[in-house]
Amino acid sequence: MKRLPPWAKKRLGPASSLHEMKAVLRKRNLHTVCESARCPNIGECFSKPTATFMILGDVCTRTCGFCSIDKEAKPLFVDPHEPQNIAITAKELGLKHVVITSVTRDDLPGGGADQFALTIKAIKDTISGILVEVLTPDFKGDFEALSIVLEASPDIFNHNLETVPSLYRQVRPQADYRTSLTVLRKAKYSGVMTKSGIMVGLGETVDEVKAVLRDLLEAGCDAVTIGQYLRPTRNNLEVVEYVAPEVFKEYEEYGLAIGLKYVYSGPFVRSSYNAEKLMGPR
Repeated sequence: MKRLPPWAKKRLGPASSLHEMKAVLRKRNLHTVCESARCPNIGECFSKPTATFMILGDVCTRTCGFCSIDKEAKPLFVDPHEPQNIAITAKELGLKHVVITSVTRDDLPGGGADQFALTIKAIKDTISGILVEVLTPDFKGDFEALSIVLEASPDIFNHNLETVPSLYRQVRPQADYRTSLTVLRKAKYSGVMTKSGIMVGLGETVDEVKAVLRDLLEAGCDAVTIGQYLRPTRNNLEVVEYVAPEVFKEYEEYGLAIGLKYVYSGPFVRSSYNAEKLMGPR
């Protein structure tokens, strides 16, 4: 097992903030990707407070090698009250930028796109002037499902490539790199701001990462996040390399140089980390 370098270590944050946010979430049976995916930024984000709400339960139908979300249990029933509960909670927390993501639900018609649309609408109907960002699965390339989400008018559409094409078989075995690029391209056609993210440290090369950045630019992607893969459990893929901070800086400078509008690159960067900064001060 590789030794964790200093730049890949992070303090959890004040326990009181964690408990307070978790209490708010549990009150309405809500889930966050922050908890389910064991994000290292949870202490920082929960103390702001910000959170990325995860809809459609906390059991995934795919077996991605990097993710610690439960894949063994039976997926939960879709909660009809979830959209409104998220909207009420976001209002109580005083949020101005809300991120909505989900587990992948290949078992549902349209992959759960309807629930994304209902949640976007509930939030915008409840909180005036709020920005809503969605981080969606690929919907198995079902562009009718994608259209349902886009027609609800999210302010930012995010779909993560996660890694370079050569590693898809082990990192995202039930996904397809070209399908994910097409999802982003179709979303951009609708006029929405588009965003994607990848992890590094899984065995990719610098040239492969730069090729992904070029592919994202060609697909019309506006913003890209790049962060260090950290193994969440012993059941997940091992870290191949802890990428040095100067390499993250190289990726950021390269992405901006080729024409990407926004590149956020660093060891602890995640697709929803400091998501509100993308739209500037409000």
